[in-house]
Amino acid sequence: MNTQNTPVHIRLWHRDFWLMAMANLLLTMAVYVLIPVMPAWLMQTENLTLQETGVTMGAFGVGIFLLGCLTSWLVQRFRRNIACIWAILLMAALLGWLYYLDMQKSQFFDVKILLVQRLALGAAFGVAQMILSSTLIIDTCESFQRTEANHSASWFSRFALSLGPLTGIIIDRLAGFSTVLLVSLGCTLTAIIFILLVHFPFRTPEENVRVVSLDRFFLPQGWPLTLNLLVVTFVTGLLLSTTMSELFYVMVMVGFLVALLAQRFAFRDADLESEVITGLLMIGVALLMMLTRQQAIVSFAAPMFIGFGLGIIGSRFLLFFIKLSRHCQRGTAQSTFFLAWESGLALGIGLGYGLFEQQTGPLLQVSLVITVVALLFYHFFTHGWYIKHKNR
Repeated sequence: MNTQNTPVHIRLWHRDFWLMAMANLLLTMAVYVLIPVMPAWLMQTENLTLQETGVTMGAFGVGIFLLGCLTSWLVQRFRRNIACIWAILLMAALLGWLYYLDMQKSQFFDVKILLVQRLALGAAFGVAQMILSSTLIIDTCESFQRTEANHSASWFSRFALSLGPLTGIIIDRLAGFSTVLLVSLGCTLTAIIFILLVHFPFRTPEENVRVVSLDRFFLPQGWPLTLNLLVVTFVTGLLLSTTMSELFYVMVMVGFLVALLAQRFAFRDADLESEVITGLLMIGVALLMMLTRQQAIVSFAAPMFIGFGLGIIGSRFLLFFIKLSRHCQRGTAQSTFFLAWESGLALGIGLGYGLFEQQTGPLLQVSLVITVVALLFYHFFTHGWYIKHKNR
């Protein structure tokens, strides 16, 4: 069988790697904590329409591409950890700006101002996350552990998809949106502290580094994987645009944990194609349950299936990107995975508000159709294409 498994080395989990993994979790939570509560703030406090809210939320997905072509130059021109810290400080400043806007209770702000904030936040987050995941995390481990390091650290940012929105909902309910912003700001500052606690030795910059390049930004030859993953996370974004309770995100986290165990044991020697197919089938079953059933068990089972599906799909696609990349393209592969994941989520959230106007029935129907298309595209094209083109 064409199988593939990531080994576990206990020596990988040392102090520096833990600090980088936790920084990864907190940095992603700083963004995801806004997903369930910011749209309501935009509509109720800033008087934006559903369409304007959708555009504002979706702008974040555009922003993450804006400065990515500078990532390689930033890493070479400045110390890699300092470049990451400055990007996170920019995120903190933009969150502080949003907090200031929220404090101006008697004044409505033009949608253009909020659009600029979201675009800039996406740009800063994109640079920070690309440097952190493609450079800093793997710099804390031995060369033979790098694939495992990428694989393990990515689970922390995946956990943020449940922990972030769950935290946002609870804090918003208890203390309001302004406190959610302070929590988000606190996550960025704590991430900076964790990075500062790790020593990164000076590395001599390469000569003749271009200011604008695809290095550490985007892997063109991975376009089928990028498209397929973007479609999957787009469906997830659509679901996140509907009103979800704390239970939804708790069960998504349960699904992630089950996926983590299943990947280690149930899929250990399974055919390589089985994980993504199983994940898409589980998401499809969840959507069918949400469309056709009203029983209480659906509130528990459907989000758990979604978390399970997302968990094994995300983990497997990341390894696909790494195995597809050529020599010295590991960081570029990691960044491409990040771009597909985040842009799909942001696009789904934006269109969920802007086009479907929170009408759950039509949204679920479209989500189910797109999931089926993603499954067929993967089975009949993407997987075979990957097997033919992988380099490792």
